[in-house]
Amino acid sequence: MELTSEEKGILLKAARQSIKAVFGEAEEPAADYDKFPSLKIKSGAFVTITINKNLRGCIGYIFAEMTVFDAVCEAAVQAAFRDPRFLPLAHHEIEFIELEISVLSEPKKIDNYDEIVIGRDGLILNHHGRRGLLLPQVATENHFNLERFLCAICEKAGFEPYLWQKQKLNIEVFTADVFSEEGEREKSYVSG
Repeated sequence: MELTSEEKGILLKAARQSIKAVFGEAEEPAADYDKFPSLKIKSGAFVTITINKNLRGCIGYIFAEMTVFDAVCEAAVQAAFRDPRFLPLAHHEIEFIELEISVLSEPKKIDNYDEIVIGRDGLILNHHGRRGLLLPQVATENHFNLERFLCAICEKAGFEPYLWQKQKLNIEVFTADVFSEEGEREKSYVSG
């Protein structure tokens, strides 16, 4: 899905407004689907919250079960208040948060680990009832090679890092359109 700069701006504003609405400082955001029909497309999305470039929350939806607009709004609230790794966002932190949105493609199964392209692909691991997801930017931002990326997805799902070397794991890949309030960080993790 190709989003325009204006649509990306709408999603970023809606994400922040959704968080402010929890504190009673804003109305729940609404989309103008007639003017921006792309926002009605069903797509997975993640919202990452940072403060001073440190992770403060990241939650999202892998599969396209709701519109991208609704997925972003819901993920923003979940990342701010329900990421189990962090305390809920405090009111005084709102002015310091930075939002990044990742709009996901449909995941696709791979047959071989060599099909994974660092800088393009995010990973989803499903194994023995556990699931882990790493967004495409995780590999590039942390300078991971393929081996380290595979170790990281194993750890994210709660397994020992080198499980991928011991057995063939059920890994799917996806791409993402990634953009943030800090516009110069707009990146595209899509093939093409």
